[in-house]
Amino acid sequence: MIEAKLVENILWIGLRSATPLLLAALGEIYAERSGILNLGVEGMMAVGALSSFATALVTGNPWLGVLVGMISGGLLAMIHGAISIGLKGNQVVSGLALTMFGLGLSSVLGRAYVGNQLPVEARFLPKPVEPLSSIPVLGKVLFDQDPLFYISLLLALIMWFLLYRTKYGIIIRSTGENPAAVDAMGINVSKVRYVSTLIGGLLAGLAGAYLSVAYNPAWIENMTAGRGWIALALVIFSLWDPLRALLGSYLFGVVEASGYTLQAYGYSQWLLNGLPYFLTIVILTLGATESMRRKMGAPAALGKPYEREER
Repeated sequence: MIEAKLVENILWIGLRSATPLLLAALGEIYAERSGILNLGVEGMMAVGALSSFATALVTGNPWLGVLVGMISGGLLAMIHGAISIGLKGNQVVSGLALTMFGLGLSSVLGRAYVGNQLPVEARFLPKPVEPLSSIPVLGKVLFDQDPLFYISLLLALIMWFLLYRTKYGIIIRSTGENPAAVDAMGINVSKVRYVSTLIGGLLAGLAGAYLSVAYNPAWIENMTAGRGWIALALVIFSLWDPLRALLGSYLFGVVEASGYTLQAYGYSQWLLNGLPYFLTIVILTLGATESMRRKMGAPAALGKPYEREER
């Protein structure tokens, strides 16, 4: 029988594992809601992880590391935006190229940092919130986390509110559904898509920063380990909704954490560790066809460049 302490540890590790997935998924939801499909999440996360780690290592300031990681992710996103929005290029090809570029760049530039760890003062550590952290099971799970964990929760709530309860959210969603109608209202479609794509890049960079300054404060090659693809699957799994992405990311995170802890009880580590990636393949496959995306409620103009003369 699984002990309560083990369940507590699985949930605690699971929520930490879920944080980078949630951050990356939130950013991609905004990009896709505006009609831009960015498959470069993995590459942006990798560059964000390296730049934030290197900055925190040199300066000893994890917040500065996070800022640099977000800027790095945002700059890469703008490359994708320039190709997809400015040049009307193929968004799938551009995104895949961005992933390869980001992974390759982080691998080459990160060789000098392989094996290095951040000093304690340069990393984000879990800090219990007393007396809430003393609550059985849920106290440690929810109130003994690092600052970026709480920021991710707050972002999920804020981004849901902005998307569904403000005029800015209506503009973003309308741009992804019917950009011609948005253009007819005098709103710059390209500007909306650029801003949404930038948000996606900033949050992907933040997700990468979390990996290297909080979750595993060291640099190892291929640190992202496919998490960018899981985040893309979470966007579809959540039906492009930030709050559903919050729940979905925690589900994936707990499943991932289970693989490292339940093996002592005779469960298959291979099966549990591979389950998130298997689910990712299934979800991405289901969302690969346009007919299936429509049934799932994907933005109608997702992945389609907007030509003004087509009105």
